[in-house]
Amino acid sequence: MTATRGHHIEVTQGTDHIRVVVDGRLLADTRRPLLLTETGYPVRYYLPPEDVRTDLLVPSDTRTVCPFKGTASYWSLPGGPEDIVWAYPEPHPEVAGIKDHLCFYEVELG
Repeated sequence: MTATRGHHIEVTQGTDHIRVVVDGRLLADTRRPLLLTETGYPVRYYLPPEDVRTDLLVPSDTRTVCPFKGTASYWSLPGGPEDIVWAYPEPHPEVAGIKDHLCFYEVELG
């Protein structure tokens, strides 16, 4: 857990069944997501790389910087959509648990 001037981030182990399907293709299926709760944002599910079809993704040139988590790298599906998943290869120590876990914009619960 980290908090800075009213900003709070917490990473916890979840057991929800998470699936990611894009254009009929199953990209991820897990029951062991990490839940990242951050002030001002919806809960994000960070998925273990072993439970993601990384073979279907291509690296993007996109990088973003979060002052609380670090620098994120992105991946796309060939032919789109672009930048649908991101990860923090070197997250800040306070959120080290999300290292190399993948987070999608859209997930299915259940």
